[in-house]
Amino acid sequence: MAGSDEVSNKQVILKHYVTGFPKDSDMSVVTKTMKLKVPEGSKDTVLLKNLYLSCDPYMRGRMSKLDRPYFVTSFEPGSPLNGYGVAKVLDSTHPNYKKGDLAWGYTGWEEYSLIASPLLLIKIEHTDVPLSYYTGILGMPGITAYVGFHEVCSPKKGESVFVSAASGAVGQLVGQLAKLAGCYVVGSAGSKEKVDLLKKKFGFDEAFNYKEEPDLDAALKRYFPEGIDIYFENVGGKMLDAVLLNMKLRGRIAMCGMISQYNLEQPEGVHNLMQVVGKRIRMEGFIASDHYDLYPKLLELVLPAIKEGKIVYVEDIVEGLEKAPAALVGLFTGQNVGKQVVVVARE
Repeated sequence: MAGSDEVSNKQVILKHYVTGFPKDSDMSVVTKTMKLKVPEGSKDTVLLKNLYLSCDPYMRGRMSKLDRPYFVTSFEPGSPLNGYGVAKVLDSTHPNYKKGDLAWGYTGWEEYSLIASPLLLIKIEHTDVPLSYYTGILGMPGITAYVGFHEVCSPKKGESVFVSAASGAVGQLVGQLAKLAGCYVVGSAGSKEKVDLLKKKFGFDEAFNYKEEPDLDAALKRYFPEGIDIYFENVGGKMLDAVLLNMKLRGRIAMCGMISQYNLEQPEGVHNLMQVVGKRIRMEGFIASDHYDLYPKLLELVLPAIKEGKIVYVEDIVEGLEKAPAALVGLFTGQNVGKQVVVVARE
């Protein structure tokens, strides 16, 4: 029972390290108690009320025991998961944050988080768009799309662009950025509903359901008879192999993620890498957190486009921390349509 100055704090805990496909039962929702005040003597600390949490594919790697250097660390079994979210500052001893501020960045998968020296917490200045957008188009996935497309691939008007996992948090924005840049854009997704979304809502020129294509090489030749200039890679495996056969001379590939590989104990090999040599293809990996200095450029481009209806964003929202484990696991079987968001509390 919480004391008079304490509140209950629901948390999503990782029970154990995961191999293969994650299950809801690899996590549990527990209730602890905490005081809604930064402890006396704590420097540079913020107390957050979490409003929205972001379910992101990279979190799958953190659910396993990572035995070699990786761009993120493993979650701690028995402790709450953490990741990107939107929160309200309830108390602060940090000079950059005050009570009432809204911010997005790293936080715990819990109702309230006490964070010392926040690693990433960006104040939200624009509240005339949905706050949940800061888990997606105006948050880490937005930076990912912007950097991967504009900085890594340097698009030119009239170029041909292919986006895999195109209806997800990042892919839907990449396709729209490509259309704004005057490119021809094709996306792949895993259901008829998602394919329709790509063409009718996001304005892709063409889209196909990869599950209905027995020969991915033939499918890509159908949509790109002259070849692909830019590939935004979210899938890996057989899709990457087929794309390599269809890239143009001096094509660019932004290596964003490989969701087809995250749950395999033995990753699939790539067989057509010699294409990179002969076609002088540039493949470049990148991580959003290296590029937060470009965040103002993302806002400058995307905020007006949202308000003018030139960019739309689709979210798949579940209500309540209890639903967070299933929402996260659902990413890996394509359950989500659009950016997967968990509502913890409305402001």
